[in-house]
Amino acid sequence: MAGDGELLPRIAVVGAGIFARTQYIPRLREISHLVVLKAIWSRTQESAEAAAELARDFAPGIECKWGDAGLEEIMGDPSILGVAVVLAGQVQVELSLKMLKAGKHVIQEKPASGSTTEAETALSVYNSFPNKFPYKPIWALGENYRFEPAFVESSKLMNDIGDMMNIQVIVEGSMNSSNPYFNSSWRRNFVGGFILDMGVHFIAGLRMLVGSEVATVSSISRHVDTDLPPPDNICSLFQLENGCAGVLVFAVNSRSPKILWRVDGTKGTVKIERGVDGGKHGYQVLFSSESGECQKTFYPFCGVHEELKAFVHDMVQASKDGDHKAEPRSSYVEGARDVAVLEAMLESSAKQGAMVQVKKF
Repeated sequence: MAGDGELLPRIAVVGAGIFARTQYIPRLREISHLVVLKAIWSRTQESAEAAAELARDFAPGIECKWGDAGLEEIMGDPSILGVAVVLAGQVQVELSLKMLKAGKHVIQEKPASGSTTEAETALSVYNSFPNKFPYKPIWALGENYRFEPAFVESSKLMNDIGDMMNIQVIVEGSMNSSNPYFNSSWRRNFVGGFILDMGVHFIAGLRMLVGSEVATVSSISRHVDTDLPPPDNICSLFQLENGCAGVLVFAVNSRSPKILWRVDGTKGTVKIERGVDGGKHGYQVLFSSESGECQKTFYPFCGVHEELKAFVHDMVQASKDGDHKAEPRSSYVEGARDVAVLEAMLESSAKQGAMVQVKKF
């Protein structure tokens, strides 16, 4: 309806890289009836203006911000309710805390941090912020796997497979020169390389599916493809807090890409596998029951769309009700738990496969 834009909440996107341009801007276009994209920031004017042009059709009044002055303008703009921080992994936490301190709700893109130490320090700072009226700013973590319908629905099917017996997570990635993220400098210089940056997705999917935390890991990693930063391969045996064991086999680049999660139970099996159906990319969910029947359902990708909708809902509700409980799947702590599992796997590998306890959050 005409004039509705005046009533909608306003957000800014801090970052104009690949993911901001190819995911955040298109997904914000899809929910432009719920939120107004008021500004986009980048380090340079040229980059900010190029990204803003991609959003001009649904955000005609979008403002370009750049450099330190641009960040200050966003923090000082009372009309901007929330900020999406979509930057290099090494700087996201610091920027997110600045925005939170300025009273902005924040959705920070994954990974939550480069280490559990950084996450612990960040949470300590965030928790020290006063719970003053009208609300304490929400700190959400953009982990789209927790919002993919395939994982939401598969987690419900887990009730029908009986006692869990074993788990497999197989990731044969396609991080080669044709991938737009292949030459991403921050990912190449990130501790843990692509294993940590990509891996948080697969751990998030695992944790979402099984509903139990990973307690211990024993891993071996290798550096095989010298075109990639080390390590680029890892094999890990893990045990959940409920006692069930599983394996993660993860190759950053493979000639035959495949991504799947499989849980075998005493009464059935649930498998989630990435694929394409009718030209749409998403996940095929297979549920094999005790009777031998096999249910197949395909769920197209929509996790980024759903997580942004949840964030917008939460920041609007928090502004009305200071006691509003934000969507738990978006919690920064959930992202820190994903990082903790991968950090333990990398630590175990550095200790020649010794068992390592996963740090708890």
